[in-house]
Amino acid sequence: MSFPDPLHDTGTCEGADMQIYVVEDDADIRSLVCDTLATYGFRAIGFATAEAALQELARHMPAAVILDLGLPDMDGMEAINRIRAGGSVPILVLSARAHASDRIMGLEFGADDYVVKPFDPREIVARIRSLLRRANRVDTDAQSGVRAARFAGWRFEPGSHRLIAPDGEETFLSTGETTLLTALLKAPKRVLTRDHLLEHGGRDDTLDRAIDVRISRIRKKLTRPDAPTLIRTVYGSGYMLTAQVDWS
Repeated sequence: MSFPDPLHDTGTCEGADMQIYVVEDDADIRSLVCDTLATYGFRAIGFATAEAALQELARHMPAAVILDLGLPDMDGMEAINRIRAGGSVPILVLSARAHASDRIMGLEFGADDYVVKPFDPREIVARIRSLLRRANRVDTDAQSGVRAARFAGWRFEPGSHRLIAPDGEETFLSTGETTLLTALLKAPKRVLTRDHLLEHGGRDDTLDRAIDVRISRIRKKLTRPDAPTLIRTVYGSGYMLTAQVDWS
């Protein structure tokens, strides 16, 4: 399989001044990824353990995180969960686990994309740029004057990816989840087809591969005991948000 040369990428997100954390215990792979990212203008910092990366994340949030699942000190899924609990930074998973269930589990825990080893280093750059472009679109929407959506007692802030439950509990959505929930919130009580949701996300292939998993993850986050389902699957058509939405 061939991948687009990131040097010929015409997207709006460039690598300059964007810091990427690379969490990978294999020194050779870590150096390869960091060196490749640096070649394309990113500032890459490598970590051999999840704990070292999490300590640095508590001090500074990078533009994106590249995370190996097979780390020596912590299960990769737990690492994703801890990163996502603290913020909405895009997460790209690297893993030798090629089974579809592992890929789905990574996305369910909050990863934005998943690359199986061995890989072409240029694919990593292309995937990171794709994630950053999508995050940039979300930020641009947030800067257009729309700050938050309120629906069925919930509050969602696309700019920060923060979802606040009726009881005040806060959680952060991934970039892909934010893209999908924002689309649903902008068209409440209307059935949105997969094509519409993909267009809203900029026809991003990483969104296409995981749209159903991400909808399921959003639905779980919006589930409360004795409360009606807020995202309905309309079989053969798409998805619909069932609540009234107020934007401010």
